[in-house]
Amino acid sequence: MRWVTFDCFGTLVDWRHGIATSAELLFPGYGGRLLDAYNRHEMAVQTETPALLYREVMAETLRRACATEGLDLGADDAGILARTLPYWPVYPEVGPELGALRSAGWRLALLTNCDRDLIGLTQRRLPVPFDAVITAEDAGGYKPSLGHFERFRSSHEPSEWVHVAQGYIHDMVPAHALGLRRIWINRLAETPADPSIPQTTQPDLHGLLTALQ
Repeated sequence: MRWVTFDCFGTLVDWRHGIATSAELLFPGYGGRLLDAYNRHEMAVQTETPALLYREVMAETLRRACATEGLDLGADDAGILARTLPYWPVYPEVGPELGALRSAGWRLALLTNCDRDLIGLTQRRLPVPFDAVITAEDAGGYKPSLGHFERFRSSHEPSEWVHVAQGYIHDMVPAHALGLRRIWINRLAETPADPSIPQTTQPDLHGLLTALQ
């Protein structure tokens, strides 16, 4: 069976918008700064406590981001990202592009650094169904550890497998380590530390089916 696996947040869902606008609700004018601070801390929290649920990862990361910016985060406000995550916007090309993949016979899966309940709520807003989902809860840790990929491979034994994601460190690096075919959705126009890690690079999902052929 031919499979395309996706990261969800950053690849299909605009998590930067979600985090920044949620932070703006708490601290008007600080959304962008808190987003940047959040990005600097999240991987450390995931690495320190790989068994921690993602809603708690987000809360602890937001606490550290606010401390970095000298902002007093109320105890009840630390969970705002988990509360707003199911409403974060889906990128507009996701529906047509993933629909084209399904019509061409590809099976779709999510490999997400998220909790089962949160990704379940997000899936209700994704415009196409997925055939499989592997969460951080299922894998027992967070990408870039290989647990998501290994669990997917053992469960589904794909004959052809392409991994598509926005995350360079979280997704492209482990996919490269496993020898998977990989497509980097470089929405932020980043320069990769090693240009050989992503095999194919494109700015969004437009033309994904063509890239797979």
